[in-house]
Amino acid sequence: MNPLQETIQTAAARIMEYLAEHKTASSWKLKINIRLSSSVLYMALGVLYAEGKIKLEADELNYNVSLAQSQPLPPAAPAAPQQPEA
Repeated sequence: MNPLQETIQTAAARIMEYLAEHKTASSWKLKINIRLSSSVLYMALGVLYAEGKIKLEADELNYNVSLAQSQPLPPAAPAAPQQPEA
């Protein structure tokens, strides 16, 4: 693995740690708190997004970043039909 790939993987791991603790953050907040360059931040977010680990929502100049659900929720069980009272 080359140094840039290592930097991106390290940044992705730090983003996941931050989101595990805080649940959600703006891309700006991640950049400032984790102290990442913009290019490394967005490459790491791209890797995590491609792997399905995070959700991204555009918010003007920034993105809101949150953890993706690890497993889809099972469908709700249909309500049992009520039997007429005798």
